[in-house]
Amino acid sequence: MVMRFTEDDRARVADAIASAERGTSGEIFCVVSRGVSSYADVSLAWAAAAALLAPTALIPLGFTLSWPVGDDWEAAHVTAQAVGVGQALAFYALVQAVIFVAVFLLTRIPPVLRWITPRSLRQARVRKAALQQFLAHGVHVTRERTGVLIFAALKEHQVELIADELIHQKVDEGVWADAVAALTRQLKAGRPVAGFEAAIDQCGRVLAAHFPPRADNPNELPDHLVLL
Repeated sequence: MVMRFTEDDRARVADAIASAERGTSGEIFCVVSRGVSSYADVSLAWAAAAALLAPTALIPLGFTLSWPVGDDWEAAHVTAQAVGVGQALAFYALVQAVIFVAVFLLTRIPPVLRWITPRSLRQARVRKAALQQFLAHGVHVTRERTGVLIFAALKEHQVELIADELIHQKVDEGVWADAVAALTRQLKAGRPVAGFEAAIDQCGRVLAAHFPPRADNPNELPDHLVLL
């Protein structure tokens, strides 16, 4: 998925964050990643499995290994058999190598890679990347532990929303489903900025209901959209 964020796009997201935070002491931080992993290990696993298993399909076509048996074979015949076995093994290895390379290259095609990558693996890696960003940008060190991270992974078509400790104590995780759904829906439609605006608005409403603004209400986290 190729999406570009112009300066105007980033300004719209920043304005949405600032607007939402005016009604709450909570903090909203947004990150978008073009992809959290290359998933090269997935391609390697499929290529290795194909190289190991696919050559067995040659057996019904007559591809077999013949080994010399008995004690009274002539030396020349044994040598010929040994050469034949060596050639068969070399051919088998060549077939495996060709299959490995072909499958690896095939699985590097983005739609194919997405199809063969288990959804649970994509979710786990997006979640891990979101947690890393949550910590890296200090969303967890706001004064009252009321930070929220909205993380979108474009290649994976997935969204993660991570709320800090105090929010977890007062807000059920299911409340964030509307924000995640709004952003995910707009990402799939190719309108990421509109998606972030909708998700930020939803988060702002939830935070305002539980964490109203204080008399001193500093902006503890930058309002800009982080692009990875």
